[in-house]
Amino acid sequence: MPNATATRSTATAAPVKVKSNARRVLLGRDANTVYALILVVILASIFVPFFAGVTTVSFLLIDAVPILLMAMPMALIIITGEIDLSVASTAGLSAAVMGVLFHDAHWSLGWVFVACLLVGLVCGAFNGILISTIGLPSLAVTIGTLALFRGLALVVIGDSAVADFPVALTTFATSTIGGTGIPTVMIFVLIVILIFGVVLHFTPFGRSLFALGFSKEAATFVGIHVNRSKFWLYVASGVISSIAGVFWVLRYSSAQSDSVKGLELSVVAAVLLGGVSIFGGLGGIVGVVAGVLLIRTVNYSLQLAGLPDTVLTIVTGTLLVLSVIAPSISGRLRLSADRKRSKSLPREATAT
Repeated sequence: MPNATATRSTATAAPVKVKSNARRVLLGRDANTVYALILVVILASIFVPFFAGVTTVSFLLIDAVPILLMAMPMALIIITGEIDLSVASTAGLSAAVMGVLFHDAHWSLGWVFVACLLVGLVCGAFNGILISTIGLPSLAVTIGTLALFRGLALVVIGDSAVADFPVALTTFATSTIGGTGIPTVMIFVLIVILIFGVVLHFTPFGRSLFALGFSKEAATFVGIHVNRSKFWLYVASGVISSIAGVFWVLRYSSAQSDSVKGLELSVVAAVLLGGVSIFGGLGGIVGVVAGVLLIRTVNYSLQLAGLPDTVLTIVTGTLLVLSVIAPSISGRLRLSADRKRSKSLPREATAT
């Protein structure tokens, strides 16, 4: 006859595993950001005049589009333990190239879009070569290319602004789906989010990024191509950033050297606030999306309340600091609780 203890263990294993998975989903880093977003939306709807409405949905989401786009590859890069601070400058350079090619060179919009994607690809590949092939630190490299790409944008377009793009394109870029207030362009953004979510969570390449973030040496030992993975992540970041730059131009019907300037702070803050560890190895796409929406909701509600832009910058910076500090504090508290629990187990065993 089968061992009764073994039978009982097998019978209880599945419920325990299901309970553990449910606990991880409901109490994980991603879930905490989602709960915070829901709480902020509820509070803003109650206390901020004119917040609850279709207009809020429209403006909030359309403001979040470029941040959502750039946050997707940024999340994967930070999970590997690296960072890309040049995303907004890459978008700005693409916007400047778009303005010059359309206005001065009279290229068709189709070829202009292709050229902008190539600009993003080259920028991303440049970062990737310096970081993955030469081995330079990503923080130093992307701080440098942040200034480099922004300077190139100024060289390309100068101090002038190009503002004669077709009205139909701007109308489409700012259009909404029916009476929902949801921007039409969110369909494309959702596709991008879905692609990065599937790549990160359901492919061997995506799972290898977590291992790379925990230990590059261990990842190399088990056969992961560390440098190749980093390179393609930076290429993806450059291409997606260029798309964000194109959207920026179409939304505002204007291309200039300072387009998308300063948005890298919001992107990094949203990714870290969404549960991605600054030290690498942890994070998820759902939390990143919630982090972007949380920051935009806080900023938009404060704007409706009449607070100046300096306050919004301070709030974004504060959220960035909290997103770095909070996981460390919670980790130490969890470690302390585990130690107390492990010390109490021998006492309980002795008592019985």
